[in-house]
Amino acid sequence: MKKYFLVSLILLSVFLVGCGTNIPSGHHGVKYMRFRGGTQMGKIHGEGFQWHMPWNSIFVYQTQVQESKELLNVLSADGATIGLETSIWYKPITIKIDSLQVTVGPDYYDVIIGPAIRGEARSIVGRYKPDEIYSTKRELIATEISAGMSKLMEPKFIEVQNVIIRDVILPAKISEAINLKLAADQEQQRMQFVLLKETQEAERKRIEAKGISDFQAIVTRGLNPNILKWKGIEATQQLAESPNTKIVVIGAGESGLPLILGGEK
Repeated sequence: MKKYFLVSLILLSVFLVGCGTNIPSGHHGVKYMRFRGGTQMGKIHGEGFQWHMPWNSIFVYQTQVQESKELLNVLSADGATIGLETSIWYKPITIKIDSLQVTVGPDYYDVIIGPAIRGEARSIVGRYKPDEIYSTKRELIATEISAGMSKLMEPKFIEVQNVIIRDVILPAKISEAINLKLAADQEQQRMQFVLLKETQEAERKRIEAKGISDFQAIVTRGLNPNILKWKGIEATQQLAESPNTKIVVIGAGESGLPLILGGEK
C-alpha cells in the first residue's frame, strides 16, 4: 500500500509540474490555449510560476532592455563602403506582447528589428561623406537612426531606446586622407592662434609707444628756459647744503648757475 502511495505521489508531482510554466525575473508570458482559440489576448502573465493545463503553454518574453550588436556595411554619399559597429537597445512593450506574439512571435529581432536597422542605416548614412561619418556627424547619424527605428518599431509593439555607433571602419586610403586633412586643419588653427597672438602683441606695443610719445610731448610743451633754470637752482641749493660739498662758484657757467667743485666723503 505504501509503495502505491509513493508511486501515485510521484505521478501527481510530475503531472503538477507539467501544468505550469516558470517565468523568470524580468520576463512576462502570454498563454497559448490549444483547444480554446489559441493566444489569450488581453492578459499578460507576470513573473513566477504560472499554472495551466498540460496541453496549454506559455510563451515567455524578456521584457528587460536588451542589447544586440550589428556590423553594418553601408555606402556613403560618394559611394565609399563604410563599416559601422552598432548597438541597439530595445525591449518589447510589456502590455502588448500578446499582440507581438500573434503578429511576429518570439523571433521578432531576426524578423523585423535586424532588417529594419540595416535598412535605416543604409538610408541615413548615404546622405553623408566619409569624413563626416568618421568625425563630426557620428552622433547625429546615430540619433537619426534611433529616431527612425523608434518610428518603425512602435507599430510593431517594440520600444527602441537607443542606437549607438561604437566604431566606424573606413577603407585604408580614405582613413589616411581624413587623418591628413584633420592634421592640416589642426596646424591651420595653430597658425591662426599664433598670428592672433602676434597681432595682439604688436597692438600692445603700438599702444605703449603711443603712450610714451604722448607723455614726452606733454612734458616738452611744459618745459621752458625759466623752469629749467629754476630746477637747476633748486638742485644746486640741495648740493650746496650737502656735507660733501667743498667749493661753490657763484655765477659761473653759461647758464649763470653756480658751479660746485670738489667733494669727498
